[in-house]
Amino acid sequence: MASAVSPLAPKKVPTMPAIAGVRLATGAAGIKYKGRTDVLLALFDKGTTVAGVFTRSKCPSAPVEWCRAKLKGGKARALVVNSGNANAFTGKNGRASVAYTAKIASSAAGCKPGEIFLASTGVIGEPLPAERFDGVMEGLVAQAAPGRFLDAANAIMTTDTFPKVATATAKLGEATVTICGVAKGAGMIAPDMATMLSFIFTDAPISAEALQGLLSKGVTDTFNAVTIDGDTSTSDTLLAFATGAAAAQGAPRIEKASDRRLAPFREALHAVMADLAEQVARDGEGARKLVEVIVEGATSSKSARRIAMAIANSPLVKTAIAGEDANWGRVVMAVGKAGEPADRDKLSIWFGDTRVAHRGMRDSTYDEAKVSAYMRRPEVTLKVALGLGTGRDRVLTCDLTKEYVTINGDYRS
Repeated sequence: MASAVSPLAPKKVPTMPAIAGVRLATGAAGIKYKGRTDVLLALFDKGTTVAGVFTRSKCPSAPVEWCRAKLKGGKARALVVNSGNANAFTGKNGRASVAYTAKIASSAAGCKPGEIFLASTGVIGEPLPAERFDGVMEGLVAQAAPGRFLDAANAIMTTDTFPKVATATAKLGEATVTICGVAKGAGMIAPDMATMLSFIFTDAPISAEALQGLLSKGVTDTFNAVTIDGDTSTSDTLLAFATGAAAAQGAPRIEKASDRRLAPFREALHAVMADLAEQVARDGEGARKLVEVIVEGATSSKSARRIAMAIANSPLVKTAIAGEDANWGRVVMAVGKAGEPADRDKLSIWFGDTRVAHRGMRDSTYDEAKVSAYMRRPEVTLKVALGLGTGRDRVLTCDLTKEYVTINGDYRS
């Protein structure tokens, strides 16, 4: 893990309330390093429903394949997550490792292997020593306790510099339900699904089908609108677990995502996901600036998204921002290469509130000193107006610094 906390880290960490029906424990199994906390176990009461969204990588990890298969059952009793090893590109050994981990976890937790969900993060291509879970699983089950979400977030960090947690409440019927989420991710971030690893917990009584609908739609403008380096991981996993415990307080059971009573919950869930996604962008490896890219006036929202991602993933744009240089020429380049409709002579570009380029040339009122002062801020907004339609979108990224190269140049060592 990186030692220095990102300068973009949130100033305050929220108090994470316990979720009825969820107990958490963390431990050191020695997956990669001895003595380092590297395992998270979450235990769920009977009746807990589950939904998930996973990487679109054509080379998914063994845990991703396991979860996809088990998601069809719609029920969960435990989640096991390890850091230090992604268990990806590990062939038959990888599949055997997830089956073995699920077997020992189900035995310790008193449930079926198909009710165990798994996720791994770390180095790709190294065999996962799943037998090391044997030495800690019984102890984790015994010590699992409510409310340990910050410990959980710490346990799954790799190059992250701070634990990522978020929480919200919402009305469901006359009852108040709670949502808590944790995430990890700082590099190999271009989710194209959900996020690196993120786990969301709620006491709301929601069916697996309804939860899946909320999750699948919710990723679009949250986790899927974040990029650090344009690289989609083999292991990206977003899982949501609903214990249904709030039914005891009068919360109605929800069967369909279209249920109108879900509106406040949907908004709260979106807020938690958006918060976690922004924290991932803030913790981009070596990042010193949080960058918001807005594209408007496109022929469609999909076109706006593609152009925004072309800008956000451009090493030249990102290094210019790291150097506090409002180099709109690089933005023009990124717009032009995106493969989407654009007209050079209708294009306008802003850094913050200052329009730097307009209708195919530098803005006539451009003030270098004003823009340079703006670029020294830790949070920068870059806006492009295409002048072609009403399509609009927004993505988050960060700058690209020398530290990113340093972190990734010796990642496996």
